[in-house]
Amino acid sequence: PLFLALFLGVLQIGIGMQNYNAMRSISADVARFTAITYQQGTKPTDPAIESYALDVAEAPPYGLRSGKLTIEADTVASTQFTGAKEITLTIEYNVPSFLGFVGISEIPLTYTRPIFVMP
Repeated sequence: PLFLALFLGVLQIGIGMQNYNAMRSISADVARFTAITYQQGTKPTDPAIESYALDVAEAPPYGLRSGKLTIEADTVASTQFTGAKEITLTIEYNVPSFLGFVGISEIPLTYTRPIFVMP
């Protein structure tokens, strides 16, 4: 039982790392989308950015479960750079666990990234 628990624990860590890397890649895709739409003259709202991020997260290759996923895009009132608009993208995901028999339920992950665009 101990060996099985350790083996499954290593597998669970690998799944968690894959999910964290997916969150990082999703944030890069969303930042790219936001920058391109701003360049084209369209200024997406925070809810539009959140909706796009959710669509990207649920689709292949990421395939995150929407019921375990929370995405927030918030425009920052005072930006770090003069003349730029800063949007903070926060992605939270509860990694499903198959280690319930040893008392480990879902594993929460959070990734936050600033997105800078020129309005």
